[in-house]
Amino acid sequence: MRTTNMNKKIAKTQLLLALMVTVAMLLTRSAEAAAPGITGPTFNLTAQPAFITQPDGSFVYSWGYGCNGAPAGFLPAAISSATCSLMQVPGPTLIVTQGQTVTVNLVNNLPARAGNTSILFPGFNVATVGGVAGLLTQEAVPATGAGCVPATACVSYTFTATTPGTRAYYSGTQGDLQVEMGMYGAIIVLPSTIPAACTSGVHTSNLSAQGSHGEANFRLAAAAYSHPGACYDREYLFQFSEMDPRIHREAEEIATCVAAGAVTCPANMDGVATEPYVPAFFMINGRSMPDLMDGNYAPEYPHQPYNGNPHMHPGELVLLRIIGQGRWQHPFHEHGNHVRILARDGNLIQSATDPANNLAGPLLFTTSTTPGQAMDGIFYWTGKGLNWDPYGHAAGVTQASCTPDANGYNTGSPLATNYFEWCQDHNKPLQAFPVGSVGAGGPVTLPNPNIFANGAWYGGSPYLGPEATVRAVGSTGTTPPSGTVANSPTEEAGFAFMWHSHAEREITTNNIFPGGMMMMMLVDSREFVIDESF
Repeated sequence: MRTTNMNKKIAKTQLLLALMVTVAMLLTRSAEAAAPGITGPTFNLTAQPAFITQPDGSFVYSWGYGCNGAPAGFLPAAISSATCSLMQVPGPTLIVTQGQTVTVNLVNNLPARAGNTSILFPGFNVATVGGVAGLLTQEAVPATGAGCVPATACVSYTFTATTPGTRAYYSGTQGDLQVEMGMYGAIIVLPSTIPAACTSGVHTSNLSAQGSHGEANFRLAAAAYSHPGACYDREYLFQFSEMDPRIHREAEEIATCVAAGAVTCPANMDGVATEPYVPAFFMINGRSMPDLMDGNYAPEYPHQPYNGNPHMHPGELVLLRIIGQGRWQHPFHEHGNHVRILARDGNLIQSATDPANNLAGPLLFTTSTTPGQAMDGIFYWTGKGLNWDPYGHAAGVTQASCTPDANGYNTGSPLATNYFEWCQDHNKPLQAFPVGSVGAGGPVTLPNPNIFANGAWYGGSPYLGPEATVRAVGSTGTTPPSGTVANSPTEEAGFAFMWHSHAEREITTNNIFPGGMMMMMLVDSREFVIDESF
């Protein structure tokens, strides 16, 4: 085939894949994220191989940590479909409470040629029992039978969860290979004391607003730290990593090598070249877009249980737990607002002059996911400053009048569909020729809905709520056409802010856009029920 024809064929294939992804997004109901994991304080883990999937159809040989038997429990409790397989990427999120004595028992069920393995818990003073001495910690040798056979195939790591926050755990053995293969995870330490400010005032109103519309509470706690500045209303955990399929392929060839004739098999993984490093897959919580937008514990990803698809209502404080788990730094940009950093690696960033009341973390336009570093930050969106009424106040919809609190927001009635509206923009027109209830006089004339932007969540409307499209374009111009999406304009119409890596190649899967480190923050008005149980 001539080069020009080959290039055309490749271009058509890339376009087809992009269209297929777009259609899949239009036909798939949004699945929300959370910070799901298993509870302790004792965790029994195994290190094993399995294949994980990528959106381009690749099955990539990997290693990972998993549950060696049923865990003590799962959180959040509202997610009833939780599972923990023998191998997953990332490893199980370990959830404990400050002050607990934590024990992690590890058995090495990796292939014999993979050699020893271990776990590091940065930020904690760890005592070990069993295994053999390694460069950084005690290591487990490959098991040759069931359980701890030999006895050195198992290691116990014990430490006290001294401080709250989000941290990484990962292999301390041949890290350039084993972490690349998928041997990493997160540990979340919940504060032992929750500040009174986090269970009163606006946070109680936010919880009441969620419950009044039939939503469950999916938080692990009401605060990330024992500080009034660390309160939150919703939370998500994002672990960033990348993957070079060549390395995985070479490791698989050695692990499964069978000697034949004059051909001998390598005795270990020393022959796997981890440089030059050319990753082709860029993942959040072990998945790439659009797979990461499917539900937590979705059966089609048995070894990638955690998703990444944040969802919120205006006025909620959203805790982002972010960990860089790979070898590269990934500049991740959260559209819609900056992220206020609370802490790094479990270290709360407090004001030098008034640490008890004030925090001093930076506002970040882009959160830099430095390898091995964890951070906790707060994201929020209220609609303040849009300079138009994003609720539209359609006729026939029960709306409370906008009565500003001390900060200018409508927080007096958590049952109101415009709860947390910025009152300064109440009834302020956007459209010059409106269809809905907000009067004329705005600067904008909306284009024909057939050529206006649309998608699975953004209904072609500048308004929030199930009637947003009708308010914007009338009953004859639904966007997208009725019945074409699970998230129809009459069910959900909100704002979708793209969250993505600012390194362009990292929003591809094997160099094909869209993919990689990309998701949507979906902002919906209060009456839409955010269900994070799937």
